[in-house]
Amino acid sequence: MSEHDGRDPGPGDGADASTDPQGGDNCGCDDACEVEGASESGVPGETESGDSAGESAGAVRAEFSVPDMDCASCASKVETSVRKLDGVGDIDPRAATGRLVVEYDPDRTTPDDIRGNVEGAGYAVEDGPSTREVSFTVPDMDCASCAGKVENALRGAPGVLSYETRPTTGTAVVTLAVDADLDAVVSAIEGAGYEVTGTDADDGDEDYGHSHGGGDADADRESVWRSTRAAKTWLSGGFLAAGITVEYLLGLELVVASVLGVSFTAAELLYVLGAAVGGQAILRNGYYSAKNRSLDIDFLMSTAILSAVAASLISGPTSLYFEAATLAFLFSVSELLERYSMDRTRDSLRELMDLSPDEATVLRDGVETVVPVEELVVDDVVVVKPGEKIPVDGTVVEGDSAVNQAPITGESVPVDKAEGDEVFAGTVNEAGYLEVRVESAAGDDTLSRIVSMVEDAQANKTEREQFVERFSSYYTPVMVVVAVAVAAIPPIAFGLDWVTWFVYGITMLVLACPCAFVISTPVSVVSGITSAAKNGVLIKGGTHLEAMGSVEAVAVDKTGTLTKGELTVTDVVPLNGNSEADVLRCARGLEARSEHPIGEAIVSHAEGTGVAAREVDDFESVTGKGVRADLDGVPHFAGKPGFFEELGFDLEHVHVTGPGEELSAEVRQLCDRHGCLNLVEDTIPRLQSEGKTVVVVGTEDDLEGVVAVADEVRPDARETVAKLREAGLSVVMLTGDNEGTARAIAEQVGVDDFRAGLLPEDKVAAVEGLLDEYGSVAMVGDGINDAPALATATVGVAMGAAGTDTALETADIALMADDLSKLPYLYELSHRANNVIRQNIWASLAIKAVLAVGVPFGYVSVALAVLAGDAGMTMGVTGNAMRLARIRPDD
Repeated sequence: MSEHDGRDPGPGDGADASTDPQGGDNCGCDDACEVEGASESGVPGETESGDSAGESAGAVRAEFSVPDMDCASCASKVETSVRKLDGVGDIDPRAATGRLVVEYDPDRTTPDDIRGNVEGAGYAVEDGPSTREVSFTVPDMDCASCAGKVENALRGAPGVLSYETRPTTGTAVVTLAVDADLDAVVSAIEGAGYEVTGTDADDGDEDYGHSHGGGDADADRESVWRSTRAAKTWLSGGFLAAGITVEYLLGLELVVASVLGVSFTAAELLYVLGAAVGGQAILRNGYYSAKNRSLDIDFLMSTAILSAVAASLISGPTSLYFEAATLAFLFSVSELLERYSMDRTRDSLRELMDLSPDEATVLRDGVETVVPVEELVVDDVVVVKPGEKIPVDGTVVEGDSAVNQAPITGESVPVDKAEGDEVFAGTVNEAGYLEVRVESAAGDDTLSRIVSMVEDAQANKTEREQFVERFSSYYTPVMVVVAVAVAAIPPIAFGLDWVTWFVYGITMLVLACPCAFVISTPVSVVSGITSAAKNGVLIKGGTHLEAMGSVEAVAVDKTGTLTKGELTVTDVVPLNGNSEADVLRCARGLEARSEHPIGEAIVSHAEGTGVAAREVDDFESVTGKGVRADLDGVPHFAGKPGFFEELGFDLEHVHVTGPGEELSAEVRQLCDRHGCLNLVEDTIPRLQSEGKTVVVVGTEDDLEGVVAVADEVRPDARETVAKLREAGLSVVMLTGDNEGTARAIAEQVGVDDFRAGLLPEDKVAAVEGLLDEYGSVAMVGDGINDAPALATATVGVAMGAAGTDTALETADIALMADDLSKLPYLYELSHRANNVIRQNIWASLAIKAVLAVGVPFGYVSVALAVLAGDAGMTMGVTGNAMRLARIRPDD
């Protein structure tokens, strides 16, 4: 059976599955057992093996329910069939429970392939989930070393299929067999020395630790300095300071105690007390590290402290109690600083969680009642008074107000809301009274999805994180070997003072732990992702954060991204003495019965300017050309310029003045420029060159005017494109519009290039071409129609994703507001996050290297190794990462 599934083999399980040399069917059934309908049940349990020790790199595990696999022979046939697949690793057929666990390489095979081979052996995969995912709150798991012990403990827990530890949030996400005992998993975690304070499982009312809500994880970070660990640390420091005072300031060498023939001076006794008090927690954690076979910082520090004390006891003249006490005190301080730093990181996510109120005022049977948000159901009506947070996603059914949507969309200006408008949980009602109908239950609202996605983003390990984990797996063992060599070789080979080199060896042990190095990337990713979320940008993983900061080009869809995505009237050119109002009055009447988007835009604009309606009769749509109707009994037309040319109008010579006015001789001479318009060669081409659609309006006898309609460019589009180009990016516009319209918009917004006349599949090809040219490309679109192109790009960015499930699910990054100006902010944040990650990684490595080189020369003491190599670097990388939170969209 596989190394860490945690189950005892039953008869016919694992190794017993191939005991029949003939491969006969000892169960008594024939080879083609009658089986039930099948469905893939292993997929829900599919997780990366990097989170499950004992598996090969890149492998994942899946569990399948195979109820008719109930004997050793059945298990043998299933295992043999699945083994034929390329990329399959460990196979664990559990005949006693009818379950099959398979480790496989997702790049070489799939769950569907595995299922097919199981069915090919004559056994069906039963419908129904066979796994479940449970999140355990482990607040004291706040470093890579802690996470390693928890992982080692989970590896042997019964029913555990895979796991992922998240020290940045103090949670362990475990994939379990559906019938696994939750208490056994909790016991395994607590057996590693870390209390479980809650889970998200629905298994009744088990109360782990102090609360379901996260216990100490919700305490403010100042509590770190008031904790029991802190009190012992300060007491340890007091003993250490007293010992230094007695030995070095007072110069007392008075022997005050003797134990088993070993004498202790007053200073030495104070040092021992300091080491004992300060080292209690360290030794406890070191015990759990040894128990779980984890070569981590707790085990190394425990070894160093015990070695110093043991050497002092064994060799009478040698006293290393000072080093033991110094190590215990300073490492305890380092642990407190690390916990403080991690709490700062966790606080950034808690701020998101705290946006939604815990209670809501619901209106039932005309009575206002305050209830927990969890008790609200769809179609409930909640009352939101001025200054209160809106508790759920919903629709306004009564009242109007300005709502601050910054927590969700990042918009700095409150948005007016009235009856029928959508509102989001966590946003703030600024002024008026609102009644909101609940559209989604608590936990299913936009804010909850954002928080969930931000939490899940930690599971998406970046390439740098994977490199760090691989490097650290070699770094610590190598450094331990170096520490032993430093302590042993010089005294043995060259007869040097063994006490001095023993201390050097202890110092090298301190440097053997890569804690700051390991957390350098995840704290930066969490800081960057949570900072973006608070500014209305949802980044769904560190991989996407890094990738966005490395793109060389940005492909931007035109409609709905660079433009508003809605047709509006941009120009009204009155002719032959008519006013703009006259033209709009006729255009409104003609288009009032039209269902064309251009007609709707004209009617909407006319209504907005207060133009009165006209009586319409005999409306007729002339397909592909325009419309005609009688307005107040007079025949009118509206349509393409060609439509009017067919009606006999001379569009090359249209007077601006009224038909009854006499033209002066001078005006007659300059008619082409001053008294008339050449619609064919001047006005119409000019408007069309600006990406506008031209509609001519007139009667049978006269042209009344020209109306231009366009999908208006966003006011901030040109500035956004300019900022992206200033950052060194090439900006390419993709559109399905014709060449002329595309060129006009491209020139207006200032992009480097454009691609016109593109169907959805053509946009995919265009993105592929840009990838060939630039190597790394971000695609920005609406997240729905552009989904294929978004998926093809290195990074897909969806606009206006708030309240749009499809955009939230399909895009790698979602701009929650319909605000293009967030794009430069996104790139700046991602680019600087990459810089911070690189700084953290190389700085932590460089400092460790410098300190390690200085140890044999006597330049680096135990104290310096702890303060600079551990505590200092942990604080440094965390503080550097938290700088990302200061980046704002308007910077």
